[in-house]
Amino acid sequence: MKEKKTIAIIGLGYVGLPLAVAFGKKGYKVIAYDINKKRIEQLKEGIDITLETTFDELKASPLHFTSEEERLDNALIYIVTVPTPINETNRPDLSMIISATEIVGRHLKKGDIVVYESTVYPGVTEDECVPILEKISGLKYKSDFGVGYSPERINPGDKLHRLETIMKIVSGSDPETLKIVAELYGDIIDAGIFQCANIQTAEAAKVIENIQRDVNIALMNELSLIFDLLGINTHDVLDAAATKWNFSRFEPGLVGGHCIGVDPYYLTHCAEKLGYHPEVILSGRRINDRMGEYIAEKVIKLILNSASTLTFPPVITILGFTFKENVPDIRNTKVVDTYHALKSFGAQVQIYDPFADVDQVKHEYGIELTPLEKLVPGDAVVVAVKHKSFVEGGWPFIKKFLKTEKSVVADLKNCLSCADLPKTVPFWRL
Repeated sequence: MKEKKTIAIIGLGYVGLPLAVAFGKKGYKVIAYDINKKRIEQLKEGIDITLETTFDELKASPLHFTSEEERLDNALIYIVTVPTPINETNRPDLSMIISATEIVGRHLKKGDIVVYESTVYPGVTEDECVPILEKISGLKYKSDFGVGYSPERINPGDKLHRLETIMKIVSGSDPETLKIVAELYGDIIDAGIFQCANIQTAEAAKVIENIQRDVNIALMNELSLIFDLLGINTHDVLDAAATKWNFSRFEPGLVGGHCIGVDPYYLTHCAEKLGYHPEVILSGRRINDRMGEYIAEKVIKLILNSASTLTFPPVITILGFTFKENVPDIRNTKVVDTYHALKSFGAQVQIYDPFADVDQVKHEYGIELTPLEKLVPGDAVVVAVKHKSFVEGGWPFIKKFLKTEKSVVADLKNCLSCADLPKTVPFWRL
């Protein structure tokens, strides 16, 4: 039986932790490393605040959780799974992947392999990361160590499409490295392995997966703007169009998170460096980035049109703050755009989210979430995230937060049934 290599996972977020658990289940010795000491202590206690792994999985996995860099010396394969966000000017922020590369470089040995899973634009792995590995380790790329790229495909909160059930793309710096990386992931992926011709192809495949979704959602958002002017229900139109076999259904909405709202800027940055200015991709981004303000404007107009008397400032309740349903992830949430736009109109805004961490929201956005029991009835409710409890609660849950029978309800995620719609309530769907 072939001996299993010791693996170090660098970064234990939504991507790295499930990966570490999967390898641990297959008998690999896994050094699970993160610079966040609090995160490490939580994981040792079986607590995963991302909700991607369970207490039982963590307690059953023979993982070596650590924030001590020297523990990485024993690894033969390093897998980097750190975030790659954008900065305030929508440019790629490679600081975390560079920092992780420097850490790996300090422990890299002859014969080792470094695999990157973080989303990047084509060329980052070999043009940005490899020179750092060579400089710090004193080793030579391809002759002393190999590099692979295998993009993450985690969908937070999705209990059906999990790490093991999604086909894994792999690539390598040379045939031998590719073979080892493919066999490594083949041990934990049930859905199969797709071997790319080279690392840049794998990098490009990752970014276009999310660009495709971003552009398609932008189309739906633009259609929703047009249909709203026509007085047509967008979802009724989609229901009708979806009866054709080759119609691809996407839904309008806020596009946030750490992938769909971020990855397009990685490829456009790369293209602009080469002298090409992308049009379709950036056009889609402009539409999606504008939706938060559009929603706020629509809600304010509905309030003004529906209220015979209005006490200023209007009280507006936003239900949901995370970037998607049933997860605690608040990274790049676009609900914050609607919040700030409503505040700019002078509204008093209260936000409730059953999944978001109150302290984290306060730290990252400077916003105080309101506990459910402290929400006061107001002039409008905006259902911003399709959390399970909101859907199951339905209209009886929503009506508790309406001040009058003419208070506005804006359903951004098609959560509420029109069949149960109270006749007096001004109701709008995106």
